[in-house]
Amino acid sequence: MSLIEIENLSVTYHVGGHDVRAVEGVSLSVAARESYGLVGESGSGKSTILRAICGLAPVSGGTIRIGGEPVGAHRSKAFAARVQMVFQDPYASIHPRHTLDRTLSEPLAIHRLGDTDARVVRALTDVGLPPAFRFRYPHQLSGGQRQRVAIARALMLEPEILLLDEPTSALDASVQAETLNLLNRLREERGLTFLMVSHDLAVIDHMCDRVLVMQHGHAAEELTREALAGAQMQTDYARTLFNASADRMLEA
Repeated sequence: MSLIEIENLSVTYHVGGHDVRAVEGVSLSVAARESYGLVGESGSGKSTILRAICGLAPVSGGTIRIGGEPVGAHRSKAFAARVQMVFQDPYASIHPRHTLDRTLSEPLAIHRLGDTDARVVRALTDVGLPPAFRFRYPHQLSGGQRQRVAIARALMLEPEILLLDEPTSALDASVQAETLNLLNRLREERGLTFLMVSHDLAVIDHMCDRVLVMQHGHAAEELTREALAGAQMQTDYARTLFNASADRMLEA
C-alpha cells in the first residue's frame, strides 16, 4: 500500500469573480520511504499539490489519503505529527523575533511532548548546527543555516512524511548541494518519505526515485530516475525541461 495516495485531485481558486483551476485531475502515489518529485514551470500546479495536502489550498475534487486514510477538510494534530512541510523561503517560515530554541520548542509544547531540551539539541545536531545556536535569532544566521533550522523544526514531531517546496531554490549553488545532501542523509537515517517540488530536473534527479512532470495544472508525464537520467521522455514538454536543466548545468 502507498503511504501517499492522490486520486483525481483538483484545486480551484476564486479570483476576481472567476474560477481558476490550478490543478486538474492529478493522480499519484508515493511508497513509504520513497522520494517522489514534482517538477514543472512556475504556475504548473506543483506547489499547489503540496498545499492541498496540508490544507492550505481549496480542494475542489478528488481524494488525498495518507496511510490509506482519507484526509478530511481539517488537519488534526495527528496529521501534523505525521506530515510536515518545508517551505522555499526559510526566513518567511521562521518567526523573526523568536530564538531558535522557542521556534523548535513550540511544536513540542503544542503536542504536549516532554524532554524539550534534549529534543531541541538533537534536532540542531541532526541538521549540522551547534547546540549553542539555540539562543540565536534568524537574522543572525546565513540563508543555509536558516533552512537547516526550518528542516529541524519540521522534524521535531518525528514525522513520516516531509513535503519539500523548492527547499533550496533560495540558496546559492554550494549551499544548495549541502542542503540536498543533508536531506538525503536524514531520509536514510529516519526512514522518511519525501514529496518534493522543484523547477529544476537536476535537483529532482539528485533527490528522487520517480518524478511527475506538471504542465498547466495537469500531469504531463511520470518518469523513473533511470528514464530521467537516460533522457527517455515521451512528451516534448518534459524533454524541453530536461534540455533547459542540462543547459543551466553546462553554464554553471
